[in-house]
Amino acid sequence: MSDSLPSPAERAARPVNRWGLGTLSVLHITLVAVTLIALNYLTARHFTRIDLSRDGNYTLSPASSRYLASAALSGRSKPVRWIMAFRRSTPFYERVRVLAEEYARLSHGKIQLEVIDALRSPDRTQQVMAAYELHLVRDLIIIDARTDEGAAVTTNPAGTHELNPRVRLVVADDMMIHTTDQQGQRRPSGFQGEDVLTAGLVQAVEGRPRKMLFLADKSKIDAEGENSPWQALENTLRFQNIELQGVNLSGLEEIPADAEGVALVAPKYDLADGELAVLERYWSRPRAALLVLLEPGTTLPKLRAFLRSNGVTPQHDRIIAKGKDRILTAARGTFTYNVDFIKDLAGQTSVFEGSSSSLEVRENADDLMTRKIYPTPLFQVADGFWGETKFGDGHEAYNPSDDRAAPLFLAAAVTRGAASDDKLAAETSRMIVIANTDFLKPENRWAENLDFLASAVNWLVGRESLAGIGPRSLGTYKLPILEAQVSFINRVNLFFLPAFLGVIGVIIWSSRRA
Repeated sequence: MSDSLPSPAERAARPVNRWGLGTLSVLHITLVAVTLIALNYLTARHFTRIDLSRDGNYTLSPASSRYLASAALSGRSKPVRWIMAFRRSTPFYERVRVLAEEYARLSHGKIQLEVIDALRSPDRTQQVMAAYELHLVRDLIIIDARTDEGAAVTTNPAGTHELNPRVRLVVADDMMIHTTDQQGQRRPSGFQGEDVLTAGLVQAVEGRPRKMLFLADKSKIDAEGENSPWQALENTLRFQNIELQGVNLSGLEEIPADAEGVALVAPKYDLADGELAVLERYWSRPRAALLVLLEPGTTLPKLRAFLRSNGVTPQHDRIIAKGKDRILTAARGTFTYNVDFIKDLAGQTSVFEGSSSSLEVRENADDLMTRKIYPTPLFQVADGFWGETKFGDGHEAYNPSDDRAAPLFLAAAVTRGAASDDKLAAETSRMIVIANTDFLKPENRWAENLDFLASAVNWLVGRESLAGIGPRSLGTYKLPILEAQVSFINRVNLFFLPAFLGVIGVIIWSSRRA
């Protein structure tokens, strides 16, 4: 066995193929770069935004999202311009910017957003201010929904300059809710940015607010104070771009044709024969809208007869329930599934505080269907409540012969016309009846009830795209921190954290040297 194999040391060294290794390295780098570029391209165009805040503060409400997807925006040939001129130091700057970006994203290109910092871009800011003839630089959002090349600023017959009806200014101060403290100082206590932005967008797109007549001579709603029921009603409608205009029914021969609807709130006096004739002629039009908020315990025979002829009869009772040691007058119940404009609220529980009476709703009655009148219940009171006809005598108890048993309804809708025909659905008369007015008082306001009112009004004027759960106002909170705690937090931030990071750095540096 003299012919043995050569040892590894005796073998000839194999030359290194540097070109092959270099080519393989370049190929790997190229593939990694292509993969990263492809991933960035795909994620930039196909992604899902997730709001991780506890209350979903950066997610638009269903009402705003539905309006952004409606024909009011999708049918536009020219996008709506949003110019956000805010300083970065402004409170709520980040929140407003994220909200504006969310509007632009959900509009699918129908809103074009431009963000300007007045301090960092003074030239562009001056150009915008000059284009809209704004002489005072303020933190604001300009919503420009002009569909033509008309001027942004026009001159009215009085000779004064005013903005084009399709241009709206949303000032930063309007997005904040202010309250007056015990020292009489006005301080910001909340944020209502989405309310104001959606209202401004609707106003700019529609050009003019829709007018709803308020029958002032027949109503007795409290209008005193900034938190009065009247103010709550007016603000709710104002955010829907609907303006309440007070009129006296006694002085009208006809309801004006430019009125989008008529509101009868907490009627105190019954209708005279001539007034009832005016209301009936208005209701008989191809398109009419009536909002009726009734106060329990008020007996108005002619108004009751008018409502009864349309399938909704207010009852002479009070909705109550028996508690352990007291009578419960706050009506608890759920919204029904009968109509689309409250589908976001359907099945949800709410409470109508204060006094409520029940409504008899003659749903699917043959005589009404013959006249193409379709009443529908909207809010059903929970089991355990009944309609007490002798409320106030001190001996409230359910009596089957006198009182009304379940099911009890507190709100109803009435449609007159061919509502089931898509071609004629817009040419229908609509009515909302709610047998409670106390839910507008500041101590009785529930967000669900105000959303229900806003959705009902939008349905009345034929603007279903804004119906649904509306925006929520965000509150501000104060953390009571003692001076000693503030001093400890400062020491941690200024000394202990930097020292801790320095020690970690020294340990890593020492281990690498070893």
